[in-house]
Amino acid sequence: MGLFGRKNTESATTTATLPVDPALAALTGTYTIDAAHSSIGFTVRHAMVTNVRGSFAAHEGTLKLNGTDPAHSSASIDVEIASIDTGIADRDNHLRSADFFDAEQFPRMTFRSTEAAHLGGDTYRITGDLTIKDVTKPLSIDLEFNGSATDPYGNERVGFEGSAQILRSDWGLTWNAALETGGVMVSDKVKLNFDISAIKQAA
Repeated sequence: MGLFGRKNTESATTTATLPVDPALAALTGTYTIDAAHSSIGFTVRHAMVTNVRGSFAAHEGTLKLNGTDPAHSSASIDVEIASIDTGIADRDNHLRSADFFDAEQFPRMTFRSTEAAHLGGDTYRITGDLTIKDVTKPLSIDLEFNGSATDPYGNERVGFEGSAQILRSDWGLTWNAALETGGVMVSDKVKLNFDISAIKQAA
């Protein structure tokens, strides 16, 4: 399904006559991310030998899907930095501090989409602006569309999961500590993980 847009090499005349997939058109609408059933997290190498995983418990966002004209679909996400959770309170407090996110001065991380493309099958790439602290840089996220369903409460849902890789130093997150055996405490490379369930808003 071409939810976010599709690269098409056919002529404009041919494209204009293609029928709209009824199942795809039915998904058109505005969806609110269900934070209780979604996860926005990260994985980062620690001390050169293992991975630390964390997530942000508080986040909100909107997906605007256009099944008739998928290129006009979009996404926006806001994440509360103070809600970071790696399972270790001292580490979480350090991540909230000025050494890392400086949550008091910069309480939110945001993503605003600018374009999207269909990579084939149910795989998509959505590109936009990621803002952390006072730095905004482009980010592309590869997503898999997991499908749509009506839940037992009558909510129409869509699901996506995906990931992206960034260098945290690009967003000014540069704190580190050298290890006696060589290397550093925290890798620059960070994997972002997204598992999204969104509910369609009433028309």
